[in-house]
Amino acid sequence: MGTGGSLGTPRPEGVGPLYTKEGHRRAQALTREAVEAFARSLKPGCREEDGHRMLKEHLERAGAENFWHPQKLRFGRNTTKSFREISDPDVTLREDDIFFVDIGPVFGGFEGDYGRTFVVGSPPAPMREAGGVAEAVFRATAEAWLRDGLDGVRLYEFAANYVKRFPGFGLDTRMSGHRVGDFPHALHHKGKLLDFTEVPTSGLWILEILVRHESGEFGAFFEDLLERA
Repeated sequence: MGTGGSLGTPRPEGVGPLYTKEGHRRAQALTREAVEAFARSLKPGCREEDGHRMLKEHLERAGAENFWHPQKLRFGRNTTKSFREISDPDVTLREDDIFFVDIGPVFGGFEGDYGRTFVVGSPPAPMREAGGVAEAVFRATAEAWLRDGLDGVRLYEFAANYVKRFPGFGLDTRMSGHRVGDFPHALHHKGKLLDFTEVPTSGLWILEILVRHESGEFGAFFEDLLERA
């Protein structure tokens, strides 16, 4: 992989001179751990606004040095929102509910990015299954990338078709993937994975999957690194 940023013309697949796969993998692993640990701490009755404060404190305790994007925590009906949409105010996590966490902390100069959906209590079956749908679409799409060498455009075409296996759910492409890597990755590339017409390099791109239920009352999100084993 070539370099980009201040060393020459930015390249979508470029990295900086201090980039290492090991450093980035460590950041991604710490990010996954932070999401899982924080999700276990959430309890019904928490207001989404208070949860955001708790999430920031949690990441600071975990050693995050910086944040490459605002942390996202969505409860209930706010799980239908895209990244740039503002949550409806005064939403509280109910006894039987759904939520997702989407964080982008910086550890050791590398950007982590991970998001996952969780439920509390015993919500209705479609809500209980939504997170699994988002993750299943992610896994199948990532496997297609490995198997068939799909570019970014074709990845999201595949995902939109695959989600049809799950009645009642559809793909929302307002969350459409992006570069990550050494901080800040925007020196190399700012565009969406959905619009990327090359085959994304392993370890440098986040595949985002946001699904919405046909009721319009909730959605689910899963994102992780596209990476070869």
